[in-house]
Amino acid sequence: MAFGAKVEGQTFGTATTAPIGINLLRLEENLSAAHLRLARTTIEHLSWLECIEKYDRPHTLFYLDLPYWGTQGYGVEFGLEQYGAIANIARKIGAIANIARKIKGSMIISVNDIPEMRQTFSGLYNEAVVLKYSIGNNRHQGKELIIRNFT
Repeated sequence: MAFGAKVEGQTFGTATTAPIGINLLRLEENLSAAHLRLARTTIEHLSWLECIEKYDRPHTLFYLDLPYWGTQGYGVEFGLEQYGAIANIARKIGAIANIARKIKGSMIISVNDIPEMRQTFSGLYNEAVVLKYSIGNNRHQGKELIIRNFT
């Protein structure tokens, strides 16, 4: 959706030390290469739940890169209850809208490593990882939880 999760106020940088990103003399070649890379790709405009319902099969692997809880700038409301609903589906228990949900496939979830996320996703396999962020002049280390519902 956006580079570095910057959904609002997006800008495109320029540099005098690097070639421009678009070469009009190679446009047809670039479009052909993009077409080949995307030929077997389906792009959906669905909620996370609708996507899981549509594609859930025993052989499906879902990767959910969720918004970091407690951060700003995503431009979309994503309340703590949504994380809880995802956790319940990953645990293969619970109900949403009075309909029991049991995922058939496997799920990997990445979230920020904070107490609220550890509590929400308790009971699932998780691993804390340290990441180095380097977007623009913003360089720092952060911690993320990688959560999965399989061994």
